[in-house]
Amino acid sequence: MFRRNKSEATPVDTDAGAAGGKGRPTPTRKEAEAAAKARAKVPRTRKEQAAAARLARSDSSTKMRQAMKTGDEKYLPARDRGPVKRFIRDMVDSRFSFVELMIPVLLVTTAMAWSGNRSVASYGNAVLFGMLLLIVVDMVRLRFKLRRELTTRFPDEPLKGTTYYAVMRSLQMKFMRLPSYGVRLRHGGDAEQRRGRQTGDQAPGEARAHR
Repeated sequence: MFRRNKSEATPVDTDAGAAGGKGRPTPTRKEAEAAAKARAKVPRTRKEQAAAARLARSDSSTKMRQAMKTGDEKYLPARDRGPVKRFIRDMVDSRFSFVELMIPVLLVTTAMAWSGNRSVASYGNAVLFGMLLLIVVDMVRLRFKLRRELTTRFPDEPLKGTTYYAVMRSLQMKFMRLPSYGVRLRHGGDAEQRRGRQTGDQAPGEARAHR
């Protein structure tokens, strides 16, 4: 009787042993160290999360400022990205704008106004108003030319906001424009496209000659 009760009181728990198995290979030392480093990098407290967010914002701002100087579209703001905005910047930067003469004209007209001579001051005012009128006319010409070029080159792209973008850039002095300007006189891309078209026009003729 006692032996039977003792054997019944101590059964073998095979399910517990099976459940206690890991069911996966033991990670190597290198994998364990990598996992520990990954857990250590994850911010846990609110203070660590705020510090990580500040660091990410600072890094993003640094990359954006650098992109404004180099023109790297990967880190440019959304308003400056895309081939349409790049073409607008090149077009505005490649043309002469009367805004570039505004600072010298202001200095001259200010000196004329402080000359003490009414006729000289009136001439200075006339020059100033004439310059403002030239700037307005130049902006209108830029608007129509820009719309024509964008319609031809980018027929499937929306044109909303392109005029404002071009006018705001044109009203700035060239050394103050961001992203920095990279075209000085004329579009190099236009010459390349013309050469490409000429090459494409010559190719069928050459093919017919070979035939």
